[in-house]
Amino acid sequence: MGLFYRLRTLVSRFVSTTYPWPALDVVLPGGRYLHLVGSIHMGTPDMAPLPPRLLQKLARADALIVEADISDSSSPFPTDNDMPPLRERLSEENWARTASRLHELALDAHSIDGLPYWQAALILQAHQAQRLGLRPDFGIDFQLLQSAHLSAKPVIELEGAQSQVELLKTLPDGGLTLLEDTLEHWHTNARLLQTMVSWWLESPPGVQSGMLPNTFSSALYDVLMTRRNAQWREFLHRLPPGRYVVAVGALHLYGEDNLPQLLKKS
Repeated sequence: MGLFYRLRTLVSRFVSTTYPWPALDVVLPGGRYLHLVGSIHMGTPDMAPLPPRLLQKLARADALIVEADISDSSSPFPTDNDMPPLRERLSEENWARTASRLHELALDAHSIDGLPYWQAALILQAHQAQRLGLRPDFGIDFQLLQSAHLSAKPVIELEGAQSQVELLKTLPDGGLTLLEDTLEHWHTNARLLQTMVSWWLESPPGVQSGMLPNTFSSALYDVLMTRRNAQWREFLHRLPPGRYVVAVGALHLYGEDNLPQLLKKS
């Protein structure tokens, strides 16, 4: 009986059910059933409400698992930034590109002056998403969190917002590479956002889809994607037996060293 159970678990590690949103089911040893959802942290109005079938899965789950509970309105970002203006810290080329994006977004340079490079990059990315019609209150994880809180469903954080900020603060050179990648891949990132929205509104990609543009340098990808996926794998394996809806950024489900691949190796 034990051998049969182990064989059944091995064969059914990935359940072949397809969904009209980016997701897949994973069965881990020890009676852990995961519905992995490829979330988008900012969405469009037509991405709400969430599909009834997804909400049913959440209702039947023992808990919702997210990267961080972003339903808390308090900001995890540091407020005591007193660095010199970006124009004085950046190379002439990087400042010219930054100024061009600020002009495009109708932002004043003072909105990011005094900030570390990684935080300036995140602000530019957020405003770019807003210009494309995306809003945080229509993000998939935000909507799932709202539903979970309304039904008193337990919420488990993979990291937490403060831990994510601490990770960004450890990036070399104050996160200069993140700002440079944001500027270098500006238009590619816009297309990637539109692609991820289409996964929810039109058709999701296959589980092993690798047809995604790369908007990170290899070193940054290792820190922000590969290492975190490995940490999340260990976290998910330590869960008590049960059913869980797991919402992580959609890019963590696809591409090199993605989370489903790592879970499959377990």
